[in-house]
Amino acid sequence: MARRGRRNERRGTRNTVSDLKARNETERRNDDTATGSFPQVRKRGKGKKRLDGTAGFRVRASSTILITLMCALLGFGYMTQINSGPSAYETMSEDELVRLINETSTQAQNLEQRKNQLSQQLSSLKAAADQREQAQRIANQNKETSGIISGSLPAQGKGVIVTIGKGADKDIDASTMFTLIEELRNAGAEVISINDVRVVTSTSIWADEDGGLECDGIPLGTPYTVRAIGNPADLQNAVNIAGGVGSRLKVMYGARVTVKQSDNVEINATREPSTNKYAKTVE
Repeated sequence: MARRGRRNERRGTRNTVSDLKARNETERRNDDTATGSFPQVRKRGKGKKRLDGTAGFRVRASSTILITLMCALLGFGYMTQINSGPSAYETMSEDELVRLINETSTQAQNLEQRKNQLSQQLSSLKAAADQREQAQRIANQNKETSGIISGSLPAQGKGVIVTIGKGADKDIDASTMFTLIEELRNAGAEVISINDVRVVTSTSIWADEDGGLECDGIPLGTPYTVRAIGNPADLQNAVNIAGGVGSRLKVMYGARVTVKQSDNVEINATREPSTNKYAKTVE
């Protein structure tokens, strides 16, 4: 029995070897490229399929690692080439470098000239603006001065206020009142008013039919109030000087005269500027 079992075992082994040889021969014939046919792919069992999936994952992982490593090596080589490569200036010839330096110097000189031109233009604009501002300021000052002199603008400043009462002995005549105005002007009065009338260069004073006074056609009531802007001390001395107009008003007319200095004399009376019929400015 033992001998028969060993023979059967040998016979099974031979059959297995024969089957493997036959299968190998069949696969070799199927893989022959001369026939133009493709190899036949046999279905594998579940166990082999699981084994092939694990191997595929390993292959893909190895490929990914290999590709990543190659990219890193390529990047490192590229950066090394850039850092170690010569610059654009190093590859230029001596003549090219000289030409580049000359062009750069010319551009710098042109920019410097342009800067100087712009600076000069800016200075000219500032000077012109200052001149216009100064001209405007002078024009405003002249307009203000002209307005004060002509009586078209109100005025205020240091000066005196002269109050003259009604003459007890007789009415004050126009000549004496006009003399008072002239004495104040001679003492430096810049602006003068009598009651509510602005005194200008063309002002005239005369007596009316009732013995009173009129200034430029406007009746003046008593007491007469004369306001004058100028140096207060000089104006006061012009009125109170011995033998002056103040003494005459007191002695000849019996009028009460008071002179009060003030740091702020306001003259709000104004006149419409007159139009010259014959006089013209010199061109």
